[in-house]
Amino acid sequence: MHDSSEEIVSAKERIASAKAKEIFDHIRRKQEISKNDLLAVSGLTTSTLTRVLDELVSIGVIVESGLGASTGGRRPILYQVRGEYGYAFGLDISRVSSRLVLLDLTGRIVETAEWAMGADSTPERIIEQVASQANAWLLAHQLPLSSIIGMGIGAVGPLDRETGIIEEPEWFPAPGWQHVEIVRRLQEKMTISIQLDNGANTAIIAEAWASRAKDFRHLLYVHGGTGLRLSMMSDSKLIYGAADMEGSFGQMVIQADGISYRTAKGNYGCLDSYASVYAIEREVNARLRTGRSSYLHELLQHGEQARYSHIMQALKRLDPMVTEVVTQAATYFGIGLANLLNILYPEKVVLGGPLMTDSNLFFYTATQTAIRKTYHYPKYQVIFSKGSYGEEAIAVGAALLMLDQMTG
Repeated sequence: MHDSSEEIVSAKERIASAKAKEIFDHIRRKQEISKNDLLAVSGLTTSTLTRVLDELVSIGVIVESGLGASTGGRRPILYQVRGEYGYAFGLDISRVSSRLVLLDLTGRIVETAEWAMGADSTPERIIEQVASQANAWLLAHQLPLSSIIGMGIGAVGPLDRETGIIEEPEWFPAPGWQHVEIVRRLQEKMTISIQLDNGANTAIIAEAWASRAKDFRHLLYVHGGTGLRLSMMSDSKLIYGAADMEGSFGQMVIQADGISYRTAKGNYGCLDSYASVYAIEREVNARLRTGRSSYLHELLQHGEQARYSHIMQALKRLDPMVTEVVTQAATYFGIGLANLLNILYPEKVVLGGPLMTDSNLFFYTATQTAIRKTYHYPKYQVIFSKGSYGEEAIAVGAALLMLDQMTG
């Protein structure tokens, strides 16, 4: 998918000076901004700002987009990012589905593709699908490789960001996902800059970008799916622990003598055992085995286990047993969320993943439970959101991870 005569330029090298990077960052965070406003926020002299803006226009990352309203004198020049200057791929590797997106420099989604993760979704197959899809988009949009700023990957952990390796994730439906050198193997296929991070981290990057106009300083993201995943931002910067902490929220103990974890590695009575997709499936199937009446009996073949998709169908039918199980799981989730709020006090909490996007009942039960158990409420009031990007958040944030490097 590449022309060997094209030189690959890293994101950090595309804008040369620190001042130009700073001004570009101000512009990309606004749909449109005037020269006067840039003078006010940058603290630069008019001559220096003019020189920096000319530099950014000359390399093609911004354009003059018109004139703003007059405040008494000459109408100010307006600037905006030139989207077609460059593009970034974002790849979400998750247990239920994986997704590839293509963003332009403004952060606009140009293309998106999704693959269900099944028993044949090995690393080899996913890498082939990703490279093939990326190549197809380059051809369809006639994009030279020099316009590709890179690919970010948001993957299920644990992983090693520095070496680009997905280490030992659990519960993938296909074999082979241990110690996958995902960055190296994709770079061999695509010869572009690639960076790996946790899916929860890339999702919070996307959600912070979506709410950039409000400038939340302390942001929390929790992904509820097959497992529970967590990320944090403080002063608009990602918080990285000494170890990969993406799955730590699920290991929060809420009942010390409670249910054993599904593998030998986890804690007894941890939140994951009460408030994940797995926990809901386990509890629903246990109740079906005891003979509880449910719409699920009409959906399932004899002896078939209820899966999350079946359970959501029954929930839409207001099935009493399923509603009870989901409400119980959401209540436990809310207790865990309250524990986080009582320690971290974020301004905003974004809740993503299938538990949130597929069920209003789960979202509202969890958030109301959390509010009731937050110590300083109502003096401390947090904003809860389902997020702006839904199931695309991880992939979008992965692409933004690369675009952000242009200002780093």
